[in-house]
Parts: sequence; C-alpha cells; structure tokens
Amino acid sequence: MTRTVLESATKTVVIGFDEPFCVIGERINPTGRKKLAAELELDDFTTVERDALEQVACGAMVLDVNSGAVFTNKMAADPRYADNNFVEPPLMKALIERVQAVVDVPLCIDSSVPGALEAGLQAAYGRPLLNSVTGEEERLELVLPLVKKYNVPVVAISNDDTGISEDPDVRFAVAKKIVERAADFGIPAHDIVVDPLVMPIGAMASAGQQVFALVRRLRDELGVNTTCGASNISFGLPNRHGINAAFLPMAIGAGMTSAIMNPVRSVEMEAIRAANMLMNHDPNGGAWIGLAKVLEAVKEGVTFAEASRAAMDAGARTGGRRGGRRSRG
Repeated sequence: MTRTVLESATKTVVIGFDEPFCVIGERINPTGRKKLAAELELDDFTTVERDALEQVACGAMVLDVNSGAVFTNKMAADPRYADNNFVEPPLMKALIERVQAVVDVPLCIDSSVPGALEAGLQAAYGRPLLNSVTGEEERLELVLPLVKKYNVPVVAISNDDTGISEDPDVRFAVAKKIVERAADFGIPAHDIVVDPLVMPIGAMASAGQQVFALVRRLRDELGVNTTCGASNISFGLPNRHGINAAFLPMAIGAGMTSAIMNPVRSVEMEAIRAANMLMNHDPNGGAWIGLAKVLEAVKEGVTFAEASRAAMDAGARTGGRRGGRRSRG
C-alpha cells in the first residue's frame, strides 16, 4: 500500500489510501491577499502566525507555505524586487521559520522558484512536501534533483510544455511521465503526490467526473497518492463552500488522499470528517465525535476557529496524543 511520509520535528503524517484524508492548509499564501503581502513587505508575520495556529486547530495536518509575494513599494525603490528569484528565497526561509515557531505539523514548501524551494528545504525540520514539479522539461531538470538531494516527497502537477490539457488522458500521461522521470533519479512512486488538476465545474460541466476518473486511474495504474486545490472546482460560482463540501467526499471515495484547502471553513471539514468515518478511516468515530462537540460550540456563537482552538487546548491539558519524532534519513 502506497504511503507518503511527511515529518516535522515532532510529528509524522502519512498520506495513503488506508489513512485519514490529509488536509493541507492553504492560507499562508500572499497571492491574491493584498493585506498579507503588505504585511510581509514590512516584515510583519502577525497574520502568518495567526493563520498557522488557526488552520492547525481546525484540522490541518500539513501547512502549505507559499512565498509568491509582490512587494510593490520595495519594487519602486529597488528594481531587484521585481524578480521573484530575488524576493522569494529569503522570504520562504523567514516564513518557514515563523510557522515552525508556532506549530509543529509538517510543511508543504510551495513556490515556482527553485531557489525558494531549496531555501525552504534548508529551513524546514523533518521531511516536508515539495510543491511542485510539472512535466515541463526544464522544471523536471531543476526540481527532481532537489527532491533526490533532500529525500522529500513532491507534488507532481499534470501539465507540461504544452500547457494544461482539457483531455484527462493527456493529464494522466503527463503524470505517468513525471513518475517515470522521477524513477530515473531514484525517486520512488510513493514519494510522488499527483495533482491531476481540477477544472472549474462552472466552465466545464464534466470537470468533476473527469477528476474522479483520473484519481482512480492514478491509484490503480500508477499506485500514487493524489492531491488538488479543492476550491478550484467551485471557482466563479455562488455558495462555493457547498460545492466544495460535496466534491471532497466524492473525490475521497474515488481515491483522492489529500487536498490543499481552507480548513477554517467548517462545512468542508465536516464533509471530510464524515467521509473519513464512512471510509473506515476514523477508528471508533473519534474524530467525528470531536468535531460534533466543536460544532455544538459554534451553534452557541463562537467561530469554528475559536471552538476548534478551545477543543485542541482542552485535549492538550488532558494529555492528547502527539506524534513521535522521526529523522529524515
């Protein structure tokens, strides 16, 4: 059975077909978040630290850390800030250090800049997930050596030099190519987590059916774990969280094993907890019962994040379980 092992300094998370669905928190990402980008430009990590704590309290097992910030004011004073290769490596290092100072879950190092990926790998404890490699030849040659050098798993996105295909067979072929190229570097298939690319259902009516079929093929034919940007499915539509909450259990049923998503939204987390129990990945329904208590508190007027944090703190006071330390090897 395929097992992708991620580690922090103190915790181990396993992504696998027989494991609870792995929630990768998406919020530490300045892309499209002007307030966060402005804070980072001032070396203010207040929102980053708050987002890290909230996401873990709400159920994120891994945190994605993205360094794709645009520093408008600094760019005007110094043209070097227009170059992501200049901006992102030191920013990624700072983000990783700040996040690791407040939470102890494994990280997903997210950048299109190879220098930022390596800066994150150097700063991260344990065994993080690298996000990402594509089927583009230049990207394969830049990223796969880093994956091998640091012995970490990697997200493989199913697009190549021709772009993103609407044909699911082409996306499968790109994923297969990446797995095969990774093997040439000595990287095993269990360290490849494929993102088959979720298309917006509002633009492509068959997008859901496509991704479910793709996930089954990736599991059955390549034996790899899978992930996605869960909110892509609802892009441009009203009541997006309702669509996401329907999509996630269906994807889990098809074999998807993780998603990069916002865990602070209770409706999606409720859907995932229910799916875990229905897939027999929640022993004795413990996680479902814990969530039910949190949702009862939400009915009384507190936010999902506040109620989740209180429940986590209560568990810590009564000696809640923690993962053991593992070395990267």
